[in-house]
Amino acid sequence: MSADEYLDLNRTNWDSRATVHAQGYGIDRLLADPTALSEVVTFDRPRLGDIAGLDVVHLPCHIGTDTLSLSRLGARMTGVDLSGTSLDEARSLAQRAGADIEYVQSDVYAAPEALGGRQFDVVYTGIGAICWLPSIHRWAQTVAALLRAGGRLFIRDGHPVLSSALAMTVGAEHPDREQQPWITGPGATTLALELPYYEQAEPLVWNDEYTYAGEEKVAQPRSMEWNHGIGEIVTAVLDAGLELTSLTEHDSVPWDALPGFMVLDEDTDEYRLRDRPERLPATFTLTARRR
Repeated sequence: MSADEYLDLNRTNWDSRATVHAQGYGIDRLLADPTALSEVVTFDRPRLGDIAGLDVVHLPCHIGTDTLSLSRLGARMTGVDLSGTSLDEARSLAQRAGADIEYVQSDVYAAPEALGGRQFDVVYTGIGAICWLPSIHRWAQTVAALLRAGGRLFIRDGHPVLSSALAMTVGAEHPDREQQPWITGPGATTLALELPYYEQAEPLVWNDEYTYAGEEKVAQPRSMEWNHGIGEIVTAVLDAGLELTSLTEHDSVPWDALPGFMVLDEDTDEYRLRDRPERLPATFTLTARRR
């Protein structure tokens, strides 16, 4: 597989998703209320800290709802994304909201060059970002190149355990169920770790006619993904010369990642397992600082 193959495939996939996502994603609410923030940034805000007056790059930014929200917290925002259609939607949203946000088209690894060597106070990487990248080590090196001395990385993303899980039907009785009766019994459906947890050389190739947000079919349904273990992510950040400042695991995720198994918490607009949510790390937040 060539580098261009996964970039071209994922770019066209996200181009087709963008037109569907632009019909939702809470855009009407963001435009109706100039103080409104996306649910993702609202969740992130306690760990993100004060970003007023800081230069922040959102890598990648998709259609810009979180980018706009960060701008409303006072940051000078730059959004970067692989998908030109996503950036068209992001620019349209910023213009309608009266926000001064710069958008640049680039894949993640090429961002330092595309941004002309500029450096930032914060690199913000939001939900659903790093699974599209074949090398987490290269991602961390890119982040380090974008941060000025003392600059911070903030990432919240899907947990690699969640990305490894599929719903499966239990076929046999487990002996431990005599002592722990809540263990799923034969014939019932439960979660199993069936997909790779650790980063693999070859991607998972998916062909999904529908995106996670929206009811219309996408024009180009194929994509390539890679999972990255928590240890691999932390090690990559440390190897890039960054100082780890926090790592938090959460039992919730902003989308219905396991349909039929998750329930929406209306207070946070996050989904968690209906049954025993304490067994699944659904997302994680990692923060780090460049020395």
